[in-house]
Amino acid sequence: MSAAQPVPLSALDLATVSEGGTSAQALSETTELARAADRLGYERFWVAEHHNIDTVASTSPAVLIAHLAAHTQRIKLGSGGVMLPNHSPAVIAEQFAMLEALHPGRIDLGVGRAPGSDRITAAAVRQSITSAPGEGGRAPDGALRQGAVPDPWQVDDFPSHLIDLMAYLGDVRATEGPWVDFQATPKATSAPAVLLLGSSGYSAQLAGYLGLPFAFAHHFDSGGVLGALDLYRERFQPSAVLDEPYVMVSAGLVTAADSETARYHAAPSLLRRWGIRTGRFWPLLHPDEAMTHPEWQRAATMPTNAIAGDPDEAVEALEALAAATGADELMVHTSTFGLAERIASLELLAAAWSQRTSSGAAADAAGTAAAPAGAP
Repeated sequence: MSAAQPVPLSALDLATVSEGGTSAQALSETTELARAADRLGYERFWVAEHHNIDTVASTSPAVLIAHLAAHTQRIKLGSGGVMLPNHSPAVIAEQFAMLEALHPGRIDLGVGRAPGSDRITAAAVRQSITSAPGEGGRAPDGALRQGAVPDPWQVDDFPSHLIDLMAYLGDVRATEGPWVDFQATPKATSAPAVLLLGSSGYSAQLAGYLGLPFAFAHHFDSGGVLGALDLYRERFQPSAVLDEPYVMVSAGLVTAADSETARYHAAPSLLRRWGIRTGRFWPLLHPDEAMTHPEWQRAATMPTNAIAGDPDEAVEALEALAAATGADELMVHTSTFGLAERIASLELLAAAWSQRTSSGAAADAAGTAAAPAGAP
């Protein structure tokens, strides 16, 4: 990435419920954050699908996207992502075709392969159960039996279901399928953009094979970004929707007026990340509570790729990430206890990113003017 031509910035939000908060509050804050991202010139604002997690209110991306689109003006709204194994491809196609009809050109359908939940929750969402050895999947009272697991077909058949979903939305890649006799919406004039999400080589290769944009969940902090992107670019085949590879990379980021303040506001997210790594879904605490938590020292010394610093530090870290990955777009996930800090982080980052852009453009223009005749 050159200083004069930085990649676009986008934002991701999970509608996280802070300690003492409610789902209604979390969704209201997500709405305000989307409005801020819209005002500040961010390219996209995405929400994710999670289930049965008492700290995450983002359970139905399509419903939330409809609400956000009605409260913003120009920013692209999308899913980061819809978990395809949880749903019928036809139902997803209908939902996003309707969103596209309501807000043409502003809807992204980011698709993921993971369930976004534990196995028992996935079973409840999908209503598809196989039996444990020697017994039925449900007890007489309807409860899920010990050992019963979700029918795995949704994951095993992910590529074919993705092909069907794309075909329902007008991107036909096969000669026959259920979409021949079923349409997601009548008289469509445009279609939502379909992007494949992932944090592994599997989704990267599939995205490349299908010629789809690929978004790597770098904010998961699980590593593997460079290898996955190499696979994506190696396997990429041009398609009707994309001539060349298009890579999005996400990053956890909190910025504030100074480094100490940024690290302070990032503390709740860091502690929560440590909890998730160790199998505990703690609430998003106030920074003072997070930094006095019994597990804080372990969280504070945990290796992480999350970014916390002043605006210059944040920009430098994002530029380094873009340079290392060759990303065409960066998506920041800002998680703080309070909404004001989240909005301030987006504001400071947007201003610093714009200033770096302007400075780089001016330097390039000066260099061009000073170059001798015939110089490249």
